[in-house]
This record gives sequence, structure tokens and C-alpha cells, in this order.
Amino acid sequence: MRLRIFGAFGSYHHAARLSRAFSSNSRLGKVDRRIHQQLPSSPARTRFAPSPTGYLHLGSLRTALFNYLLAKATGGQFLLRIEDTDKKRTIADAEERLHSDLRWAGLEWDEGPDVGGPLGPYRQSERTELYQEHARTLLKSGHAYRCFCSPEKLKELARRRASLGLPSDYDRTCDGIPRDQSDERASAGDPFVIRLRVPSEPPEYIDLVYGLVGKPNQNIKAQNMGETLYEDPVLLKTDGLPTYHLANVVDDHHMDITHVIRAAEWMSSTPKHLTLYNAFGWKAPQFAHVGLLQDSGRQKFSKRKGDLDIRRFDEQGIFPEALLNYVALYGWSHSHKSDVLSLSDLIASFDMKFTKGNTVVEPHKLMYLQKKYATRYANEGGPQFDALVDGVFEAIEQEFRRLSWNPGSKYPSPLKGPELRTRVASVLKYTAKNYTTPRDFFDNYSYFFYEVPLPEFKDDSGKIYTVCREIAAYTSHDLVSLFMQRVPQHWSESALKEAILGLTEHIEKTTNNLREQGGWIDESGQHPYEDLEMPILNPKDAYKATQLYLRWAIARGGSGPPMHTVMAILGEDVVVQRLRELCELLSKERIKAGKAGNAKVENSEA
Repeated sequence: MRLRIFGAFGSYHHAARLSRAFSSNSRLGKVDRRIHQQLPSSPARTRFAPSPTGYLHLGSLRTALFNYLLAKATGGQFLLRIEDTDKKRTIADAEERLHSDLRWAGLEWDEGPDVGGPLGPYRQSERTELYQEHARTLLKSGHAYRCFCSPEKLKELARRRASLGLPSDYDRTCDGIPRDQSDERASAGDPFVIRLRVPSEPPEYIDLVYGLVGKPNQNIKAQNMGETLYEDPVLLKTDGLPTYHLANVVDDHHMDITHVIRAAEWMSSTPKHLTLYNAFGWKAPQFAHVGLLQDSGRQKFSKRKGDLDIRRFDEQGIFPEALLNYVALYGWSHSHKSDVLSLSDLIASFDMKFTKGNTVVEPHKLMYLQKKYATRYANEGGPQFDALVDGVFEAIEQEFRRLSWNPGSKYPSPLKGPELRTRVASVLKYTAKNYTTPRDFFDNYSYFFYEVPLPEFKDDSGKIYTVCREIAAYTSHDLVSLFMQRVPQHWSESALKEAILGLTEHIEKTTNNLREQGGWIDESGQHPYEDLEMPILNPKDAYKATQLYLRWAIARGGSGPPMHTVMAILGEDVVVQRLRELCELLSKERIKAGKAGNAKVENSEA
């Protein structure tokens, strides 16, 4: 059972009474909620109607997405309408940004300012005459009246109401002006606005999320304080431009909008809008109010504060598909086992199962989805993976340009152009499951793209640190030859994996021999690392120590794929160069340690 609101005031209240009676039965109430969660049986016409007073943010993107999904899931149409009547706060490039940001996110509209349509124009600034005509209709029918009160009077009224803890609603000073006098003052040029005459009992309505919704009557409290409140919102301003309330209702009617999905903050305005529908004798669309998106401090996102501007996600390298998936999960529930849902998946599974209440946005969820989509793109290849590679490639080139501007910078890239892009693609194939943004990718895997300085060796595991120091000391003179003699002529992942295993066996055997001998002894007969206690080395520890040692030497201690994969991507020349660089450093360290040991012996003899 779906109750539709239309006609005069009486017919609406009759529908509301039926709804209350229907919902009073708990079993039938549950059935009613399930019906409301189902998609309409006929194509839905929905719209996204942003104001160019700010840029698209996370909450408004979700509103656009839900309306888009409802239209596409029912074979209907999704409209874009620009509500640009607030000229004072309009931002010059906001509309252009709205278009580009929505398209970047993957949302296209069937009708709108730039694509046209049979029920345009789709900018409210181009529909002023239509709004004025409808305002005059309301004046004639008695559902609206002119208000000639000055701004100063209204400010004083609002100040007094605020001091009493009351809303700053109007007191209907001008409602008693006879019609002929009102016409004369308007003709004489007296400035005025047109206000809606709201009935003493504002309409209740059926919300597809919250069910029957009614607004508390503030007049009871106000009358006890000697004040009488009338919401009576302004419909037409002194400059002849409409307010949101009038333009919104007129446009939704003339554009045949069947469903309106919007933020819950508009619930309090919906009775006013229904009053307008009833006054015009129009059928209202069905409303679904979804909870607000909030930050960690439980504050709502605001386009005017630039909160989570969609362009920022683009600049950070977030995938549009991941972002749409992300916002869809807030305020809507689905039956899939996985939260990873592409736009086509969302359309196929969409229904009206919106959740009640506001939602705190969790950034880590977006990074989770980012990794999932990166993995999918890497596994599938094709245009999406190419776009990912291009985005990372451009970000790295930009970073190299920035670093090269720094006087004395040690970060120029040894790779450029196609060679760099190929390297990026190779690394992404292996690291996509951990991919978040181009910036993080560069920070985590920079050793693939330029000569990163060798960091200080660090390991807190104790045993592995000891083993690696002994390996470093023992193999510093012939590490390259020890490794290279185990690498076949063909430099490949499989060959490198075997070579590392062979090196591990050699190190395990040698290290255990060293332990029996009491550690490595240098040419002077001293033990430079006598304070290190050698553990018994089993094959597992030997493999771990070798991997850790090679990662320090070749990947500069960075995370990433297994070492045989890192070596295969870097190539033989780079790997050998880095091993030799390490050998030179360790040789100097060994000589220094040996001298320190000799000095210690001499001092003890003295």
C-alpha cells in the first residue's frame, strides 16, 4: 500500500489519517515499510538540484548517486537542475565544477543545462517568469499574501523571539492588509515579498524512510508567552526572484519528478512544500529523507566550508568507482556478501532500503575499497589499469620535477618516459593489493625509480639482527660473487628465487660454522662484533635473515614484493650496483671496527 498525496488540504489529511490507522497494526506496519523499500513499478524521474554557492562534496555526491540509481534501476530519467537564484553567494566557476565533478565520478544526466531536454530550461535563473506567475496564482487564491515589513522590523522581531527561545517566524503583520490596499502599495513601488500562508496544522506526510512524519506545533508554546508564530516562508523576494521553497516545488511539478531523495535536514521544510502542492492542486512526488553524513566530530559536511570537496579526491588519485561505492554504503543497506560494488552492481541491486539516522564517515573504508579496485584493475588489465598506470606515472614525474628544483637534491630519476611508465606498471602488478594513492605509492616504492640512499640497518627482532650483522661482516668482501655465481644466465623471477635459496643455504651453513668458531675473525685476529651472541640458525631463520638483508641492501629496507620479484623488476645492472655499493660500505665499516678492536687490545695491555 503506497499512499499518494494530492489535492486540497482535506484530501491530504484524510490520507494521513488512513496511514496512522494502517500503521497502528504492527504486522501491517511492517508490511507497509517493506513495500516502501521496494522500487516503484513504473520508471522514476529523479533529479539532483545543487546550488552553485559551493562545490560538490561527499554528502551532495551521495544525494546525486541515490537519485541516479533510482532512475536507472527503474528505467527512468535522471535530471540535473541548477538552483542558481541566490546570486549573492553564487561562485563563478561552481556550475562548471559541478558538471565536471559529477562526470568524473561517472554520473551522467538525461536532461540538464548542457544537454537540454523537453522540460527545460534547467537553470532556475532562466525560469523567473514561471515562478512569478505561480506566485501571482497563490495571491489570487488566498494561499499567499504580500509582506511589506522592512528588514529592520523583521530583525527586531527575530531578536525578540530568540530572547524567548522561540523560532524567528513571522507574526503576520501584513496578512491583515486588504487586498486592494496591497495591490495599490505594490503598484506604487513599495518593496514587498510574497509569503505562503501556512495552515494552522501543517500537513503530515509519508516518508519512504521514516514513515508517517508530523511537525510539532510550536504555536502552543508561543501563545503561552504572548507570542503567535506563523512559519509563512517567503516565496518571492523583493527582487522578484523565488526562494528555494517556491522554485523547488514549481520545478519538480513541471519537470514531472516522481521521487525526491534528499538529506534529512530538509524534512522540516517538506510540510511547507506539501502545502504548496496542495494549494496548486498538484500531486506531490514521493519523498525519501536520508541521514546526514558527518565527520568524526559528528558535524555535517558543508560545501561552503569545502569539506571533502570531490575535486580533492580526484587530485589525491582516488578512483571514481571506489568513491561512488564508498558513499553508497552510507545510509543504504544491501544484501551482497561483499561491499565492493561497481556502479553497474549498484544499479542492479538498488532498492529503497535506506537506514535511519546520521552516519559518521570512516576514511579507512575508502582506502579499503581503493585497494580492492586497484587489485581488480591490475588483475583485469585493460583501460582501467592503463589509466591507473598513467595517473601514477604522471604523479611520479611531477614529484621528480619538484625534487629536482631543490638545490643539492639527490633524487633525480634514473628512469624517464616509457621506461619509467613500464617500471610503474610492473610494480603496480605486484603491489596493487596495497595501493591507496599515487603519493603513497611513490613513498613506499621509491627505490624502484631512483637511487635511494642506503638507510641504517634496523631490526628489533634480536636474533635476525644478529644473524644479518654476521652475514654483513662475513660476506662484505664477496657478496656479489656469492650471489651472482648462483644466478643463471637468464635473469628471471624463478631463477632469482632459486639463487636466493642457494645463498640462504650457504649463509645457514657458514653462520653455524661461525658460531662454532666463536664468530667471524678479521685479518688481525680480532672479532669486531664480539658483543654479538650468535644464535643457532635453522633454515627458516636463515631464509628470513637473507631476505631481510637483501631487502636492506637492494630495496633500501622498503616494503614491497618478495625479493626475487624486486630484483627481476630492477634488473641485473641495478641489483649488482647496489650490492657492490653495500660491499664497499661494509668493508669500510669492517676496517673501522677492526681498528677499534686493536685499540681496545692495546689499551688493555697497557
